[in-house]
Amino acid sequence: MRMNGKLAIIGGSGLTQLEGFQLSETRQIDTPYGTPSAPISCGHFHGQALLFLPRHGAQHSLPPHLINYQANMLALQQAGADRVIAVNTVGAIPASLPPGILVFPDQIIDYTWGRAHTYADLNRVEHVDFTHPYDAGLQQQLVEAASALSLPYSPAGVYGCTQGPRLESKAEVDRLERDGCDLVGMTGMPEAALARELGLRYGCVCLVVNPAAGRGSGLITMEEINQVLDSGMAHVRQLLARLLQQMAA
Repeated sequence: MRMNGKLAIIGGSGLTQLEGFQLSETRQIDTPYGTPSAPISCGHFHGQALLFLPRHGAQHSLPPHLINYQANMLALQQAGADRVIAVNTVGAIPASLPPGILVFPDQIIDYTWGRAHTYADLNRVEHVDFTHPYDAGLQQQLVEAASALSLPYSPAGVYGCTQGPRLESKAEVDRLERDGCDLVGMTGMPEAALARELGLRYGCVCLVVNPAAGRGSGLITMEEINQVLDSGMAHVRQLLARLLQQMAA
């Protein structure tokens, strides 16, 4: 289904650029909240207009708690985005979500602290509804794309967003499990809430790169994570290409 606004992709760890993305221009957008993680890349991906922003910066130099989420989301809107697909890497709590699987979460719990998490100030107070954090239509399109490609995926899950940048303790993951979380990541909030405040349709695809603390056979290593990232992000790129084809139909 064609839309008037543009689709934006926010790339997470392992996705600082899109192979096959045809760049038309880069836009450095200054906002009242500062500058985004990187200039907005404007161009086409598989024939469709697209905006792209690497969440952690072009060199993956920004840790989760220092990302300017307010500037990122507002800059994407100012560049013409009305829909956002966020790509996140996460750990999984249940054994039913092995490394390499794609998860399209339907709920989120925010455990972060100290992040600038709203556009509300003394001159603007708005209580947005956040019952369903993710846009159901976008999530369904992601599910359909994954199914068409026969990729391993789960159509739902609860994302627990922690502060980072350290990984969690076993006891913290035990608490997340008791709270009902399936996934643990560090960048899902306040991004989703800020999108809601701006009226942006917001979808999310999570790539599981490791069992969460205490759920695997040993300690979590970056070597283990990077091995999954290499193959998993190839699946994410296929997914995004298929999604754009569906949207153009």
